[in-house]
Amino acid sequence: MKTVTAQSHAIIAGPARALVAAALALAAAGCRGEDATARVGHARFAVEVAASEAERERGLMYRAELAEGHGMLFVMPRPQHAAFWMKNTHVALDILYFDAHGRLAEIVPDVPPCATDPCPIYPSTGPVRYVLELPAGSAARHGLKRGDRLKPPAGY
Repeated sequence: MKTVTAQSHAIIAGPARALVAAALALAAAGCRGEDATARVGHARFAVEVAASEAERERGLMYRAELAEGHGMLFVMPRPQHAAFWMKNTHVALDILYFDAHGRLAEIVPDVPPCATDPCPIYPSTGPVRYVLELPAGSAARHGLKRGDRLKPPAGY
């Protein structure tokens, strides 16, 4: 899933093009660096952190799978309304929206991959600071509920 924002394109030539192509291929294959740990209530998740605009825009696009106990934590630069869609996202997800104090404000469960054009949009109902995407059904399996606290990885 990715956040819905305006996109821009840059022209990249020469050796840099090959490096960018290799990095995109690795990302599309689901390869990534070490996971950080986030807690929600009593549950722990290995998360990739999407803190930059580019990371938030790409999100979990082109991933063939997302392992149980793993997710992506989107960190907004400030509390704001957020809207997510499932374009080019191949796995069903739970979307958890957290307010500025790290309290779970909303759970959008079992969001399917996009099957129509345009893709449905899943907006937050209020300003959020964090959004956590987990494999579909994770929130229910872990007993997560509104008001649970998020403990993001150190530095976020």
